[in-house]
Amino acid sequence: MPEKPYNIVVGITGASGSVYAKSLIEYLCILQQNHKLKIDIIYSETGKEVALHETGKDFTADYQVNIYENYNFHAPFASGSSVADALVVVPCSMGTLGRIAHGSSDNLICRTADVILKEKKKLILVTRESPLNLIHIKNMELITLAGGIVLPASPSFYLKPQTIDELVNTITYRIVDLLCIPHEIPRWGQ
Repeated sequence: MPEKPYNIVVGITGASGSVYAKSLIEYLCILQQNHKLKIDIIYSETGKEVALHETGKDFTADYQVNIYENYNFHAPFASGSSVADALVVVPCSMGTLGRIAHGSSDNLICRTADVILKEKKKLILVTRESPLNLIHIKNMELITLAGGIVLPASPSFYLKPQTIDELVNTITYRIVDLLCIPHEIPRWGQ
């Protein structure tokens, strides 16, 4: 039997920082050449609007990805019987993080996160909010205790990025590392 593709769902919420989603999707599509990856995308209601505003176009149209509406509970990964391997919410608004932390499954992004957590799969929430209040921090604690990963979009500078894209890519590479997808990038100490 052929090996099934590694199914990654990317949730894009209305938080500022859609450039991180764009970078991740572009890079995952490049990695598809050497890895069996299936990429599905869910936009929140304001996610697409903010992404269009920040990037100037629908960047998902350039790639072979499946796009699902946030209220489409018929998506395969809305059920544990057909679970995705990973969900990355990038950018992840604090509202979405809070709903996930408290088990609210009122939309497809939150339902997918709920399924991912209950099936012990990989959940990565890329937050960009700053500063954080105590509610945000407590919700992050709940996500962490439930097995999810909170990855603040805090770029690294040790490789001396020269462009905004290079800076954004430091977060993209970190996400891909957490997804355990082999890739060749410059590393600290090299």
